[in-house]
Amino acid sequence: MSEMPVIPASLLPTDGRFGAGPSRVRPEQVSALVDAGTSLLGTSHRQAPVRSLVGDIREGLAEFFGLPEGYEIILGLGGASTFWDSAAFSLVRRRAQHLSFGEFGSKFAQVTDKAPHLERSEIFRAQPGSRPAGPEPREGVDVYAWPQNETSTGVIMDVTRPSGTDPDALTVIDATSAAGGMHVDINHTDVYYFSPQKNFGSDGGVWFAAVSPAALERIAEISRSDRWIPDVLSLAAAVENSRKNQTYNTPALAGLVLLDEQVRWLNGNGGMPWAAERTATTSSLVYDWAERTTVATPFVTDPEHRSPVVCTVDFDDSVDTARVLSVLRANGVVDVDPYRKLGRNQLRIATFASVPEADIHALLACIDWTLENALS
Repeated sequence: MSEMPVIPASLLPTDGRFGAGPSRVRPEQVSALVDAGTSLLGTSHRQAPVRSLVGDIREGLAEFFGLPEGYEIILGLGGASTFWDSAAFSLVRRRAQHLSFGEFGSKFAQVTDKAPHLERSEIFRAQPGSRPAGPEPREGVDVYAWPQNETSTGVIMDVTRPSGTDPDALTVIDATSAAGGMHVDINHTDVYYFSPQKNFGSDGGVWFAAVSPAALERIAEISRSDRWIPDVLSLAAAVENSRKNQTYNTPALAGLVLLDEQVRWLNGNGGMPWAAERTATTSSLVYDWAERTTVATPFVTDPEHRSPVVCTVDFDDSVDTARVLSVLRANGVVDVDPYRKLGRNQLRIATFASVPEADIHALLACIDWTLENALS
């Protein structure tokens, strides 16, 4: 087997991690984890030090999102996938409507559609790389749900409360890869939920949500009904514990430490406006490169629908993307593989908030070098 080509060191990024999740962790976050190693890690999550940490995170997220009056930050364990089950038990009264335009929006739709205690969901689908026109008011629908950013395809969807719907209906937004890197007006949502392993540079296994007074009332209403809800999936239990700055069961403290440091960093640099401008700049570099490169093109054809945090770029058939990925990985530039189920000749590049502009310039230079020198 021939030796793998060596990309010139002068072209390499300072940090070669560009994965769409889990994302890169900044050195300052690791330092914070080390500092917590002899004081907070390995202690009870019911005691003051950990509850203080959770409280700081909740306050920091409230500041970052400019939380409207009456909204609360709640949290629970299991990540966004577990939250979908919790939402099916604790948020949907009878029927949900979903916009499905990628892997993760479709998964939440499947959860509510199959839940035996709910009516079949209404699902508007679009092919990967595109998106539905938007939610449509329907009698009997009490939850409208979609991703702000579809991580699998790099397509974004507007976060605007649907007009003409039942005023009691809730708008529930999956923000896992958007939160912390895209602008949002929380007033247009009732539940804006996410796992923190993307822009927030933490680990999975936990979810956070900004929850409106209407959603809090829906959670309480359903908890008082005769619907059976497993305790570990109960959003009423999550609300009760969150108000005490704790979780129903034991959390991974290391992830909370990483998250706290990242939230402080984001707020210290200017919060949501700063983060959204940063990702808009770095993602534009990727899309501009794809449009001027003869063998590449942005996967999402409508520029208004392109994600600022997950960039998908197609290569034409003349490019062996597997070879490109192998050369990059051998040189320490990693995790720009396409989403596995799409099966496309594609790169997927995360431009989350932790990724600086200089590293994107370096990544694109490495790809250009590989296309020119390593595919023959």
